Amino acid sequence: MDWGLFIIFLASCGAAAATGAMFSPGKWYEDLSKPAWTPPNWLFPIAWTALYISIAVAAARVAPLEGNAYAMAFWAMQIAFNALWTPVFFGLQNIRGALVVIGILWVAVLGTLITMWPLDALAGWLIVPYLIWVSYAGALNASIALRNPAEATA
Repeated sequence: MDWGLFIIFLASCGAAAATGAMFSPGKWYEDLSKPAWTPPNWLFPIAWTALYISIAVAAARVAPLEGNAYAMAFWAMQIAFNALWTPVFFGLQNIRGALVVIGILWVAVLGTLITMWPLDALAGWLIVPYLIWVSYAGALNASIALRNPAEATA
């Protein structure tokens, strides 16, 4: 793996992660009705750190390979929508808008997985936990929208 590429992709992940620091959950989120299967707040930074390292490694493995155009395009798409979700959900407090963003994010992550897999199976496997987490987060976002109809339209 090219460590320079890894650092570049990890920096991109860091930029996406920075939105979490800029738009923290706060009282608004605490007051929302959430399902019993909502993870504790302390779990999110741990999960995202592991996921960001994994997706940066996956990208660094695939970037130098021939025929990587779609994989890199989907990777760019997923990191952009990843960065967008937090400001929409926590910053704008727009639960339904965030649900649209996470739906597009899910498609981008699936596209990343599908296009990376034939180029480098390990890179594909590194994206699998991310797809699972985004699926879970999407279900959580949808559940929160259903439980908080007045807030969901904000």
